[in-house]
Amino acid sequence: MAGPTPLLLRARVVLPIRWPPIAGGGVVVVGQRIVTVGTWRSLRSRFAGEVHDLGDVVLLPGLVNAHCHLDYTHMAGLFPPQKHFCDWIKLITTEKAHWTFSDYAEAWLDGANMLVHSGTTTVADIEAVPELLPDVWTATPLRVISFLEMTGVRSRRQPELILHEALEKIEALPAHRCTAALSPHAPYSTTPSLLQRTAALARKHKLGVTTHIAESATEFEMFRHARGELFDWLQRNERDMTDCGRRSPVQHVARAGLLGRNFLAAHVNCLAPGDATLLARQQTSVVHCPRSHDYFQHPEFPYRSLTQAGVNICLGTDSLATVQKTPRQKIELDMFAELRAFAKAHPKVSPEHIVQMATINGARALGLRGQVGELKPKAFADLIALPFTGRSGDSYDAVLAHPGPITAGMIDGDWTVSPGG
Repeated sequence: MAGPTPLLLRARVVLPIRWPPIAGGGVVVVGQRIVTVGTWRSLRSRFAGEVHDLGDVVLLPGLVNAHCHLDYTHMAGLFPPQKHFCDWIKLITTEKAHWTFSDYAEAWLDGANMLVHSGTTTVADIEAVPELLPDVWTATPLRVISFLEMTGVRSRRQPELILHEALEKIEALPAHRCTAALSPHAPYSTTPSLLQRTAALARKHKLGVTTHIAESATEFEMFRHARGELFDWLQRNERDMTDCGRRSPVQHVARAGLLGRNFLAAHVNCLAPGDATLLARQQTSVVHCPRSHDYFQHPEFPYRSLTQAGVNICLGTDSLATVQKTPRQKIELDMFAELRAFAKAHPKVSPEHIVQMATINGARALGLRGQVGELKPKAFADLIALPFTGRSGDSYDAVLAHPGPITAGMIDGDWTVSPGG
């Protein structure tokens, strides 16, 4: 019985990411996987199949969004930036209390659609409403890793019960392109016991873990010095504060055993001496969300310290609840907007390295190295095309500057955005 017919994609420039741009390039896809990448002349002489000449485009792997909250897409513009981080937490907590299951489902699906049309093919999504799974998975072509959010401070629920329910949910989910993992929300909204038990459970079941950590100066002050507005607010709400005043947030999660190759630290804006080295030594990746960072006016993201230590840094969108919006402005989940925001804040970082943060670095952080985020044999056929009429040497600059929707997109060898509309 004959296998799938090869699909030959031709582009002005092919951008494999891990290798130099290929002028007059092509990609051969069979089924869900890439077979090979090279010049169009060499591929056309070796392969027969269905040909798609994409024209004047740069063809590159789909972007990897390593931190998102699809549930909150419809909260865009609801909350103006607040003076204190705690005030924002109170606002979103109050708003969530009014939302229905349908509200979350519609927001999730709209957010996923935004990502598909703006070039994301893989997303790490923090799932606050696990009841949405797996139905929302089947409604999107995206490759989703749903990190089930866990807290426990306000509810006073036992860590064993929280984790039992999360694992029960994960094990009940059907085999799918999408998968699930664990997300203790943040050190300040969880207990040390939950963090420790999450680390042990993740190792036992080979699960990924992500946590918001060292995001704000007030969180850093809470853990390092046992003071500040976050410390005072949580103390008034009867959180046990005996885990504060001893170490930085990074050191706090390290002590719980969370750091490791399967752990993705979200934000990490505030470092104590030695924190960057600790993250690097444990092979923990960090995801930075530039537009969210701007919204909160957090301390400068320590890009240089982290990269010098050898930490893998990737990019994410966070949620639209934390993107500044003017009254007439329409904002969307868009990794290209995050690329531009990062470039503006870090003008000395090359376009090539910035694009790598949204592709191969994100793939590595999510345990998908060699599978997504690059064009190579045996990788998933997750690709996007952007309009491009320049020279191959300018392709990274063009990706960085790209506005608006993509020209074409593919996930698992199926078109998600058809060429030519």
